[in-house]
Amino acid sequence: MSESSPIIHLGNAKIFQRENLVLNNVDFTVNAGEFVYLVGRTGSGKSSLMRTLYGDLPLVEGEGVAAGFDLRKLKRRQVPYLRRKIGIVFQDFQLLGDRNVNDNLTFVMRSTGWKDKKGMESKVQEVLEKVGLGNKGYKMPHELSGGEQQRVSIARALVNDPELVLADEPTGNLDPETTAEIVDLLYTISHGGRCVIMATHDYTHMKKVNARVVRCDDGKLLEVSAEPVV
Repeated sequence: MSESSPIIHLGNAKIFQRENLVLNNVDFTVNAGEFVYLVGRTGSGKSSLMRTLYGDLPLVEGEGVAAGFDLRKLKRRQVPYLRRKIGIVFQDFQLLGDRNVNDNLTFVMRSTGWKDKKGMESKVQEVLEKVGLGNKGYKMPHELSGGEQQRVSIARALVNDPELVLADEPTGNLDPETTAEIVDLLYTISHGGRCVIMATHDYTHMKKVNARVVRCDDGKLLEVSAEPVV
């Protein structure tokens, strides 16, 4: 992919959840290094848009590209290859409780084709240091705070050097102070050249980060402004 190609491009796209049209006539382009807030009420289509971008919901009308993949032509067997170029951060962390932090990350790496043990160990340490958990690799998830668990899930999202990070309500289970730390971390990650989209319905922390805002509202995706508004 060339430097000038957008990481995400949707043109006149229709986002469906089963047979239900959730978002209509979506025009949305995001470039490398951009941090975008995706806002709207619960049920407004934020998660459906995210799931379409990472291949969990099919794009059946309009045009769409995510991380170099044509979403209209995406075959099921291609989805794992798309996912290698996308890091996904969930609200509920989705860590494996029966293994430590290092093993949570290497589990994902093995499932996406890593085989070099030394290379995996080096990458795990690199991403844990990036999220401020360089000495927590041997901790079990239940030994970590909620904020630390979310940092682990962000580290997991970074192991394959994704072009795109999709964070779906990543601060929904966190207190305000920890929320601010996670938002700052995601914003910093975007400065490294990745495209980061953060879905949220919590407007309180948005004043702190100067970022583009798009809103799901009444079946449409609307550009709000160049900086957060509340």
